[in-house]
Amino acid sequence: MEYTHCPVISATGLFTPAESISNEELVESFNRYVEEFNAANAAAIEAGEVEELQPSSVGFIEKASGIKSRHVMAKAAVLDTATMAPRWDERGDDELSIMAEIGVKAAREALERAGRKPEDVDAVLCAASNMQRPYPAMAIEIQQALGIDGFGFDMNVACSSATFGIQTAADYIRAGNARSVLVVSPEITSGHLNWRDRDSHFIFGDVATAVLVEDRAMAPAEHWEILGTRLKTVFSNNIRNNFGFLNRATPETEGTADKLFVQEGRKVFKEVVPMVAQMIVDEAERLDIDAQGLRRLWLHQANAGMNRLIAQRVLGHEASEDESPTVLDTYGNTSSAGSIIAFHKHSEDLAAGDKGLICSFGAGYSAGTVFVEKVG
Repeated sequence: MEYTHCPVISATGLFTPAESISNEELVESFNRYVEEFNAANAAAIEAGEVEELQPSSVGFIEKASGIKSRHVMAKAAVLDTATMAPRWDERGDDELSIMAEIGVKAAREALERAGRKPEDVDAVLCAASNMQRPYPAMAIEIQQALGIDGFGFDMNVACSSATFGIQTAADYIRAGNARSVLVVSPEITSGHLNWRDRDSHFIFGDVATAVLVEDRAMAPAEHWEILGTRLKTVFSNNIRNNFGFLNRATPETEGTADKLFVQEGRKVFKEVVPMVAQMIVDEAERLDIDAQGLRRLWLHQANAGMNRLIAQRVLGHEASEDESPTVLDTYGNTSSAGSIIAFHKHSEDLAAGDKGLICSFGAGYSAGTVFVEKVG
């Protein structure tokens, strides 16, 4: 087979946890925790030593985010006010880890949809926000479980990890260093979320996605040509997670709130929307693509308001659900997986020649664009 060094997306895969938490269930649990906390600390609150917690509501959550429910790996523990965090049995080193397990499930669906065998794949990139461990790399464990003879490594660019992974995979294809690359994004975001924080406890959900990036010569008849990719990072503290192995150097702060997800939401909204919209328009112009003529935008699923404004600036009008589909309402923010879920669920109906954009953005700040065209 003569290879073209032209990268395409051959297929995608998706693993969705069986359990889901509605806003009503989440608010009931959170407000119960607030009542218990305020009652237990009544004297300190009265003395001004402890701040009284405020209850939440379904209306507040949906207005702030557009989220109505989210899938999680361990529902009961998250809703238990004594725990409010995921819980499961620790697995032995000789067992498949939980992140690898869900990553493998998504990857197998992508391989099956492309008609690809594991031995045809050259590399696995595990691109996600929070890795289960520093090493060995999750990607290598996934590679082993799938039976791929090649190489793998982990990469973390927060919510932009998947698009950064797609460009990395595409560059391997362009350079001739690989023919077929799996970009796997297992996101167990319930583990890094502070379920006791009123401003953020509703944001995230768990999921895993996979994207198979290949040389056009070996792709199935129906695929997506990658027209161009662009990455951008700008340092910001407005989205941060300080959890890490060096926390043991200052054990007195190991349990503080900054060791979980924290953000300045209003600042993120104000700064990221114009940055991402301009990045999309500039890259479309560089690729000689009419941004306003894009058939569909598969945007990062973090906030309905952000997506609405970005889509409007790119398309020149308020986007319809068909032009900019939403999965945020039922999946929540799944970090790097969000735009891939949207693409996976809302791409088969497009016709040959239709152009679209996969775009992610988040902590870093980081942002990635992948312009694609339907073939076949």
